[in-house]
Amino acid sequence: MLISCCPQAGKKLRVVSNWGDRLIVENSLTCRERHLKCDEGLPQCQNCRKSSRVCKRGVRLNFIDTQVQNPPIIPPTHEWNVHFQDESREIASEYKGGIGRYPSLEQETKSQDKSEPHILYPTNGSSAAPGQPHHPLPPIQPLLPDRYPDTSQAPILDRPREDQNHHAHSNSDSVSYSSGQNPPPSSYSNPDQTLTPPNETRDYLNSPEETLFMQVFVEEVGLWMDSMDPMKHFSRLLPFHSLSEPMLLNAFLACGARHLTLVNPAYHDEKALHYYDTATRGLLKSLQNPNRDTVICATTAVILNVYEIMSERALQRMNHIAGARALIKECGWNARSAGIGAACFWLNVGMELLSCLHFNWKVAWEPDDWGVDMNFSRETESGREEIWTYRMMYIVAKIANFRASIPRHAEPTANEERIRLQKRYAEWKSLKDLCDSWNENIPRTMHPMAFLFSYQTTSKSAFPEIWLIKRTTIVARLFYHTAMCLLSQINPLMSNEADEMHDLQMHHSHHICGIAAHVKDRGVASVAIRSLAIAAECLNDRREQEEVLQIFEKISKETGWRIGFILKDLREKWGLVDEEALRQQQQQMGSSGVLQSFQPFQSSSSQPSSLPSASAVRRFTGITNPLMASADFTSQHHPYQSYYVAPNQHPHHNHYNF
Repeated sequence: MLISCCPQAGKKLRVVSNWGDRLIVENSLTCRERHLKCDEGLPQCQNCRKSSRVCKRGVRLNFIDTQVQNPPIIPPTHEWNVHFQDESREIASEYKGGIGRYPSLEQETKSQDKSEPHILYPTNGSSAAPGQPHHPLPPIQPLLPDRYPDTSQAPILDRPREDQNHHAHSNSDSVSYSSGQNPPPSSYSNPDQTLTPPNETRDYLNSPEETLFMQVFVEEVGLWMDSMDPMKHFSRLLPFHSLSEPMLLNAFLACGARHLTLVNPAYHDEKALHYYDTATRGLLKSLQNPNRDTVICATTAVILNVYEIMSERALQRMNHIAGARALIKECGWNARSAGIGAACFWLNVGMELLSCLHFNWKVAWEPDDWGVDMNFSRETESGREEIWTYRMMYIVAKIANFRASIPRHAEPTANEERIRLQKRYAEWKSLKDLCDSWNENIPRTMHPMAFLFSYQTTSKSAFPEIWLIKRTTIVARLFYHTAMCLLSQINPLMSNEADEMHDLQMHHSHHICGIAAHVKDRGVASVAIRSLAIAAECLNDRREQEEVLQIFEKISKETGWRIGFILKDLREKWGLVDEEALRQQQQQMGSSGVLQSFQPFQSSSSQPSSLPSASAVRRFTGITNPLMASADFTSQHHPYQSYYVAPNQHPHHNHYNF
């Protein structure tokens, strides 16, 4: 028999006798003094024989007062008990088929509830006072425990752990349907299989995997989702509410897992797809309930839309892009909303606006119907930067619609053509005046804190260094310079090659590139990518073009955004040919002796899922955003066909606040 702990020897010792409460062990004292392992050879061990030392054996070490029933450290009482932490399921779940060898947690927990003690965390369950305004979401405070367990031991929760986070779904099992197309019924045959019970409330995340994915979402994904939200709902408030809303939690975890797959090749798609499919099943099940919480459904759909934008497949994962818009309209959210309604509305509108700028689409939701406050009185106080950002988004949306409506053919007569040009020029002039008025009346905090010409920068950049402090200010300035750059290209009476329009275009293009080249805030990447792509098309200097490519590579590396399609379009615009691709094609064609016409460089990276391939949408240029054409439950081909059931009541969410 061996024992593994000896404070005097530090080695495994052989038990030679056991007298009552005393354990006596024997080993070679000579080997212990030399810090060697004794081979216990008789009459002398081999270590002592080789070194010609005296083998001191027979030294007895007495271990007294050993007790099992009554440990001496803790006084025995009738309330004392021993708890065991079983991690076998968590370990087995890391192996294929391992979790299937264990019985259901619900059955096992029910049988243990009568005998095992639990640590309970009381919550503030008091009802709201009469006259207190109704909030669609529960307050954050009741979700926080009054006390936490001792960190020296693992917490014992009073609820079973779901094993949903340890299963991975393959691509074939994932949900895939478009706004006007239903998923196969088999995908949702058992929606409760991996979902937490609907009324389940968690005090905190207790899984390392969930904690990691939620941290990534808050620090990376929620960063840019909240770029125009002063309350930072997605990164600071909603994660706490997701502890009591399983489908919202799974949507957050899906985005966090997706971001990791984009920036770290060690992570794979299985976890992200699993959380995405779980959240989608929960959302579709909720849409069948007329008494559902419409706020949670709309918020979940918006987050799942963000997941699809980060995905690499173009047309296979546009499940919630129109559904999120339809649910936002069902909640009655618009530019006048507050709280989570405003956060979801502006995020959804902003993502659509960036897509329309890329594909030259009209914005599906007419900007005049947003309800934006367009009072351009001079701002003398700070703290209202987000409102001015919303106003600039409205102006950019109007410019996008104006650009998409450029006539493709001339009028039959010269007089009719002249009348049309004058009408369009008046509209163009009003948009230009809006931009100028916006720039003149914004608060001082939205103007640059510093401006350095290119020759003054320490980085020797080809663009000026423009220092803007607040994140929403950076977004607003990018939109402003983008608007001015687009206006210089679509003047109905003046070509963009004219000196006035050319100077205007280059001025604002250099400002966009200057902001993108020196900004350190990753939260503005989504807007910076589209603004930089528009500005880069105007550049003719080779040094400036090379620096733009470096800026795009930096953004892709830091944020994980797939921008290969943008680089391809820019290379085509600039007339550049990738030398490596040309050399490989020459090698492939060399054996046949025929060199076909070289095709432009094709990036291996796919574009975001909310944007189909450029070749697939060029025929849609100038039309209303086809992805949002039927994004309304009043439409005949509305999203979530065969799942959507109209809610019993239409709640008022316009005054929702935390």
